[in-house]
Amino acid sequence: MRSTLVLNASYEPLTTVSLQRAVVLVLQDKAVVEQAHPLRTVRGTGVTVPVPRVIRLQRYVRVPFRQQAPWSRRGVLVRDQHLCAYCGRRATTVDHLQPKSRGGGDTWMNTVAACAEDNQYKADRTPEQAGMTLLRKPFVPTPQATLMMALGLRGADVRELADWLPAQVVAAAAPSAA
Repeated sequence: MRSTLVLNASYEPLTTVSLQRAVVLVLQDKAVVEQAHPLRTVRGTGVTVPVPRVIRLQRYVRVPFRQQAPWSRRGVLVRDQHLCAYCGRRATTVDHLQPKSRGGGDTWMNTVAACAEDNQYKADRTPEQAGMTLLRKPFVPTPQATLMMALGLRGADVRELADWLPAQVVAAAAPSAA
């Protein structure tokens, strides 16, 4: 797992942060380690900290309710698992189905992950105009799905973190856990 899960003081999942950020929050006494990697530690001058997998903030952070995850280029790449929507190869760019120059916006339903070659070939056209078909359709991920994708959760990881994740996230990962 590349990220550390951050829980609010009330134990609800908030987000993920890098290992470095998680260690800094723990060292500044802004968070406590709830679950650590069993065999790894981070060492500094005069301090040893277990590698945190889950941390909990010491103070409650009020978060506005969101039914939809905010759009981002990174989010599109993660949603599409870094696979090109046109050819299935590794994607490094985001393509707008309706080009921005023709009124298309930065939305979940108008963007897909694409490899540089397909993005350049499609250029300022729609997929239909370029004679390209999508291997999978874009969708709007839920905040829970976005959290799971950001964590890069796979079967074993979901089982290890099941106590800290919302039931919807654990249930969504159950088929891949088998």
